[in-house]
Amino acid sequence: MTRQMTGARMVVQALKDQGVEVVFGYPGGAVLPIYDEIFQQNDIRHILVRHEQGAIHMAEGYARSTGKVGVALVTSGPGATNAVTGLTDALLDSIPIVVLSGQVPTFMIGTDAFQEADTIGITRPCTKHNWLVKDTDKLAETIHQAFHVASHGRPGPVLIDIPKDVQFATGTYMEPATARVSHYQPRMKGDPEAIAAMVEMMETAERPVFYTGGGVINSGLKASALLREFVAATGFPITSTLMGLGAYPASGKNWLGMLGMHGLYEANLAMHGCDLMINIGARFDDRITGRIPDFSPKSKKVHVDIDPSSINKVIRVDVGIVGDIAHVLEEALALWKSRGSKVNKDGLAKWWKQIAEWQAVKCLGYKGSAKVIKPQYALERLEALTKGMDRYITTEVGQHQMWAAQYLGFEDPNRWMTSGGLGTMGYGLPASIGVQVAHPDSLVINVAGEASWLMNMQEMGTAMQFRAPVKQFILNNERLGMVRQWQELLHGQRYSQSWSESLPDFVKLAEAFGCKGIQVTDPADLDDAIMEMIRYDGPFIFDCRVEKHENCFPMIPSGKPHNEMLLGDADTQGVIGAKGAVLV
Repeated sequence: MTRQMTGARMVVQALKDQGVEVVFGYPGGAVLPIYDEIFQQNDIRHILVRHEQGAIHMAEGYARSTGKVGVALVTSGPGATNAVTGLTDALLDSIPIVVLSGQVPTFMIGTDAFQEADTIGITRPCTKHNWLVKDTDKLAETIHQAFHVASHGRPGPVLIDIPKDVQFATGTYMEPATARVSHYQPRMKGDPEAIAAMVEMMETAERPVFYTGGGVINSGLKASALLREFVAATGFPITSTLMGLGAYPASGKNWLGMLGMHGLYEANLAMHGCDLMINIGARFDDRITGRIPDFSPKSKKVHVDIDPSSINKVIRVDVGIVGDIAHVLEEALALWKSRGSKVNKDGLAKWWKQIAEWQAVKCLGYKGSAKVIKPQYALERLEALTKGMDRYITTEVGQHQMWAAQYLGFEDPNRWMTSGGLGTMGYGLPASIGVQVAHPDSLVINVAGEASWLMNMQEMGTAMQFRAPVKQFILNNERLGMVRQWQELLHGQRYSQSWSESLPDFVKLAEAFGCKGIQVTDPADLDDAIMEMIRYDGPFIFDCRVEKHENCFPMIPSGKPHNEMLLGDADTQGVIGAKGAVLV
């Protein structure tokens, strides 16, 4: 039985049929028919944002914390162009979102009409796929296809551009079950011969390491469970990219911590010195590899990824396995067990002894202070006081982001939302709202720097309107911290435009939005203030005044290999080599 309805109603009906519960958006002339249909129903909740970039980041936060597809609705022209940063962020971090954009009527496209932009042309490089729908009869099927493409294979953002006359016109609604999606069916199961080759390498490796990424989390809870089982069964050490935190628990005995530019000493040296690297769901990002010719020079390399274009794209590997992480891990684990669960016990024991020596360096050590709050200390206290709670963390981008990854522990997937590939300042506040909307009874904290936070601070209005009790934990050093750090270390301490001489009073700003704010400058007051933030039943802005010129270490300088990193601790900071000696 076919149903006739307007294009605008098709949009709402298709979203319902896809199980959508919430849409983040901002109205405008080119999407008013859709907004009129949203007004006439109660199944889908609409969250009115203050800026379209905020809408996309909220959809990202919602998607990351639930595993579902996030949805945003924007108008034509500036509405669509304001969404570009969020779309690119989602593309680089493989986040499944569907963005619906309005467009001028079909007969006006190309005439430079009011609020017209070539949305399809503009967003083609920053989406997994996009569509311009000129026929109302094709609208519903296109929406169903969009959800399929966004959520299958390597997840990512998609966009559907809908002219206003298509929204007004009447057409035939297509049910999800009859929509054509067979043309996009990514490979799920890995090649058995390649899996067998990986297992054979695992049986003889002396210095193996699991290198995991966001692909494990994107594959779902089963993938994380299988990864944990594999690590426990083999006894191999495991490290992760920024995006993969939580796939393996931070409290796990095999955990080396995060690797990469600001990764832990032991994780980076294990990557450099291993003889078998098993990459599971990571893309060999430049923040991880450092100088490519010197990246893990003596190891055999295996790469498991659902995206075939990622295999051998950056790093040549010995074995490439294309498939869904959960499927590949399940097949590999079963094969490894059927072959006797063999590992090189002597080699592995020596490897762990070496790793223990690296861990003894205590690379996250720092000089404490009774007079000023060190950012590391602030996050240590935040971790201690919220550990075990039903907690979700988002971040902005900069030093605070790296400190959060270093000092906060994540026991489960989907609890850590940050902008990795694009490094988008302004991501954290709207993302925290998206997470809170998805998990209304959970504690959601955005770890921020004052500069990043100001980029989308208007979304505190959204948090207030929709009663999202997000906690904004701002490490305020009155600096563009990471920029200032690079200028200190690499540009002769020439601090060009790396701090603002005019910052708002965040407590008064909180009051202006109608929420609660607090400023803390004394380490002795920190615990009580954090508990006040946690207990407050509403949005909260925490202005934590921290050491202005603290640097984030460890750090692999640009162009250096993993075994040469800047390391700051309680006594020294310098370039630390594989033997632990300070290199000058």
